[in-house]
Amino acid sequence: MTIGPVGSGFNLVPLQPAQTAKPAEAAKGFGDRIETALDQLKASQAQASQSAKAWEMGIEQDLAAVMVDQQVASLGFQLTLNVRNKALGAYRDIMNMPL
Repeated sequence: MTIGPVGSGFNLVPLQPAQTAKPAEAAKGFGDRIETALDQLKASQAQASQSAKAWEMGIEQDLAAVMVDQQVASLGFQLTLNVRNKALGAYRDIMNMPL
């Protein structure tokens, strides 16, 4: 048995600099990002509602797809609620700081 040089069996890829944000994305502010996230949440909840209605009416036959839509909407709502709670907690902490 022979032992080869260190690193001979690895496919090493040199590090590349991080990609910079596109100018359109860099111009987006915090409020714009929150608005986009809330719009996506609204869309996922609407999709879940439509798929549940289609299941109840007998149009949709795939129960797994309906349940996935419901879980996506639920997780999105939970995430939004937690972000809101963290933001309110940070606001309260800042407001209660002594000057």
